[in-house]
Amino acid sequence: MASNRIVAFVLAGGEGTRLRPLTRERAKPALGFACGYRLIDFVLSNLVNSGVDPIYVLAQYKPDSVLEHIAAAWGPRVKVLLPRSGNGQGYTGTATAVQQNMDAAERARPDLVAVFAADHVYRMDVRQMAAFHRARRAQVSVAAVAVPIECAHAFGIVVARRDGRVSEFQEKPQRPRPLSGDPSHAYVSMGNYLFDPGVLAQALREMQQRGGTDFGRDVLPYLPAGYRVFAYDLAENVLPGVRPYEEPAYWRDVGTLPALIAARRDVQGARPRFKLRNPSWPIHGHADETRGAV
Repeated sequence: MASNRIVAFVLAGGEGTRLRPLTRERAKPALGFACGYRLIDFVLSNLVNSGVDPIYVLAQYKPDSVLEHIAAAWGPRVKVLLPRSGNGQGYTGTATAVQQNMDAAERARPDLVAVFAADHVYRMDVRQMAAFHRARRAQVSVAAVAVPIECAHAFGIVVARRDGRVSEFQEKPQRPRPLSGDPSHAYVSMGNYLFDPGVLAQALREMQQRGGTDFGRDVLPYLPAGYRVFAYDLAENVLPGVRPYEEPAYWRDVGTLPALIAARRDVQGARPRFKLRNPSWPIHGHADETRGAV
């Protein structure tokens, strides 16, 4: 497989208000999940296991909790970027956070820029998504997962044709558009994007002209009209070491207390839906086990 040089921005600045009181003292990505792991360890493990370097974590709310965990469990390979002094308002949204730090990506001269969410539970080989991106001659690729249509209204929806090309984004619609050929499911955006660097820079400039700040609201909906945007199905991502009893294409947005509790249950028992221990695709980040190892 041909390689792409990928620079990653991990969006870790949100307040996680729906997870209070847990997020009163620490950022949502720094919350404990299970077995000593934090939520941010899942995205960072996927990026590290995929050979992505450099990795920049964009933190703002309760940043000390993120900084302390990264320093203890990840070391210098992962860099935390805070709002720059003199900014006044800090990061006003997910897209402006990336825009403020585009110079860091440009110095690395990447083939692709990954913009990934910091607080979801899943496994994914980013190299396979990059290969999909290249094969489709995409300019933007959006990772997506199929969920039952009755649950989809709580998420951002990706409307795609049979060939995967995205025609529309819907932000938490009351009536989500179903998958082509499967009316019982809809594509949910995982909050993980791959951009050609020039396209990302241009899309952020266009967003700024419209007065926007957020990827989901102010960038993604405008992309299909001007760029080649494709949906990458997580179910196509094949990883070693996944057991037959695990849920295929497991992904959870743990943005509420019930969702977090349910996901914690999913990793328990002799035959869990999502097995934390997978030596072939390990989750790094446990400070007591991985200090200096990644």
